[in-house]
Amino acid sequence: MDLRKLKTLIDLVAESGIAELEITEGEGKVRIVKFAQGGQVGVMSGVQPYSVAPQAAPPAAAAAPAPVAEAAPVAAPAPTGHAVKSPMVGTFYRAPNPGSPVFVEVGQTVKEGDPLCIIEAMKLLNEIEADKSGVIKEILVENGQPVEYGQPLFIIG
Repeated sequence: MDLRKLKTLIDLVAESGIAELEITEGEGKVRIVKFAQGGQVGVMSGVQPYSVAPQAAPPAAAAAPAPVAEAAPVAAPAPTGHAVKSPMVGTFYRAPNPGSPVFVEVGQTVKEGDPLCIIEAMKLLNEIEADKSGVIKEILVENGQPVEYGQPLFIIG
């Protein structure tokens, strides 16, 4: 696919309300996904992800001044424990099927090798297992949310 056409598609996704765009042209396939964190746009062509700098805010959003008296939000303390991180880019699912119960809940004890979630990448469902025994302290990703390589998914204490 032409680089100029790809740039145009990335700009289209970044400026629009759509979250994902997938285009197949000949034997090439491109998937552009806008992530919720800061409006970042990522492009996946085959299995190689590319990051694109977020676009500037539209002028209407920039015109609204922030209140001066508002205090800066206090950052939540970082969760303590072992972080299970995503081994790939894909879509996070807590259960094997939409009607099935979730693999784990907060407070549940897991052993090394127990399934925690599924990450769908390129139409393949990849079961993610616990790499440490312990108790699930926190689930950091919502069901159906896109995840990046190395993004923390669970905290095991």
